[in-house]
Amino acid sequence: MALILIRAEDQGKLLNAIADIERHAGLKIAGKPRIIDPKKADEIAGNILKQQLRSKSNIAVLVRVEDDTTKSIVQIRKIHPPAHVIVISEEYSQFKALMKTFHELTYLKGYYSHKNKQQKTNFK
Repeated sequence: MALILIRAEDQGKLLNAIADIERHAGLKIAGKPRIIDPKKADEIAGNILKQQLRSKSNIAVLVRVEDDTTKSIVQIRKIHPPAHVIVISEEYSQFKALMKTFHELTYLKGYYSHKNKQQKTNFK
């Protein structure tokens, strides 16, 4: 299971990035994305990338995917989502803390899984 941090300018770009992760990268999202404080997301991203970020985010979410970290990284590198997407692996110190607080975070409103909707319509 991998943890993905998505930073964006607005909710529309954020939702598009999540859809791209599902549709084009082919990753299976586990549960619902959770909102994280954008300042904290910027801090985490800066620490992981070990460089100053060019822009600050206005909205950010954490997403868990069922696929492993290596597959997630490879698949996300193939797409070009309209937001900043960072795969956080177990090797980063922030991983355990984020996984521990993940269930306490608020759900992202407006998200629905395209794959779940497709699967339901196939059984009618």
